[in-house]
Amino acid sequence: MRLTTKGRFAVTAMLDLAMAEENRPVTLAGISERQNISLSYLEQLFSRLRRSGLVTSVRGPGGGYLIAKKPGEISVANIIAAADELIDATQCGGHKNCRGEKPCMTHELWSTLNAKILDYLSAVSLEDLVASQSDERAITISSRIDGKKSIKSSSAVEVMTA
Repeated sequence: MRLTTKGRFAVTAMLDLAMAEENRPVTLAGISERQNISLSYLEQLFSRLRRSGLVTSVRGPGGGYLIAKKPGEISVANIIAAADELIDATQCGGHKNCRGEKPCMTHELWSTLNAKILDYLSAVSLEDLVASQSDERAITISSRIDGKKSIKSSSAVEVMTA
């Protein structure tokens, strides 16, 4: 299981957009320059993000992209799904046919891991990521999931993208 460049870049670009936006459209050229992501790659990603309703485009002079929802309403899982990224640790894509018609011996282990990862990424909002970047103190975000463990959001971004 691995989060590919597509998912990583989608989250990074959305975070950049959320941090740069002040009710003015943000250009993909600006995101490309700040984040060192190919402009053509960003165009493909933002087409998907727009179709998923996470961003809106503004045409003409001064045009660019705006976030379509409040950052607190957009989870990292939403962004990754919009980029058509799958996070799946199973060999079979969750179909339970890892070994022909049967699940492999460790299928439930990997399925449970998938669920935990999805829960975690669903609990981390774009707003959380913005706060972790703009505040010198790292905020805790994983307490939403289990209430016991505390992972600093700056570490969470590393875990998500590792």
